[in-house]
Amino acid sequence: MVLTDTHTHLYYETIADKRKALIERCLDNNISRLFLPNVDRESVPLVFDLVQAYPDQCFAMLGLHPCSVKENWQQELKDIRDAHQQQKIVAIGEIGIDLYWDKTTLNEQIEAFRQQINWAKSLKLPIVIHCRDAFNEVYEVLLQEQDENLRGVFHCFTGTLDQAQKVTDLGFYLGIGGVVTYKNSGLDKVVAEIDLKHIVLETDSPYLTPVPFRGKPNESSYLIYIAQKVAELHQIDLDTAADITTENSKKLFGI
Repeated sequence: MVLTDTHTHLYYETIADKRKALIERCLDNNISRLFLPNVDRESVPLVFDLVQAYPDQCFAMLGLHPCSVKENWQQELKDIRDAHQQQKIVAIGEIGIDLYWDKTTLNEQIEAFRQQINWAKSLKLPIVIHCRDAFNEVYEVLLQEQDENLRGVFHCFTGTLDQAQKVTDLGFYLGIGGVVTYKNSGLDKVVAEIDLKHIVLETDSPYLTPVPFRGKPNESSYLIYIAQKVAELHQIDLDTAADITTENSKKLFGI
């Protein structure tokens, strides 16, 4: 059995011994594929360091997070684009629109999102979308940019069944994380209705910790609990859920 965490900020842990322990706990739970999105210029070397330390398990993704779109975002994005020459990357992300924290930068977020979509297309790479309180805005941009080179995943999807169907109709995957284990989240009912061919698994560690560790820092080894919940919802065994979602991740990232 091979499980894939398609979205983890494991690189936030910079102490080598603690980082090694995190990786070992992943491997103990058969989680051997870890995809790392940076969020800004400063986090790029952290991602690269972890990939270089664990090249068989860790894969780099680069982008400018919408919450990092500030006054100097154009320069920040240029620096991130320049950095991709230093290390193989498998996706552009995480990118998108976030209207939970700051609505005043909407126009800048849309422009940064659009520029990075076109960057991904030019590299023929998928995009990893951060979408918070902004589904309609993100979806409108995707409709405008849709072509044969536009593909990717809605990271941390927590939307409605109608929104899920719109995402999958575009050919995008749904990144399902710890929220699916939360009582009364409603995500479990949505996931139960979505064919597993559209789903990849993620932790978004150290955030959104699944039950039974909710309230504590998340880590990629906890992906096992998310996988078990998805398997339960689809009335299949864990091995099958792992096989399908890992195969989806290979189609998504090409690795």
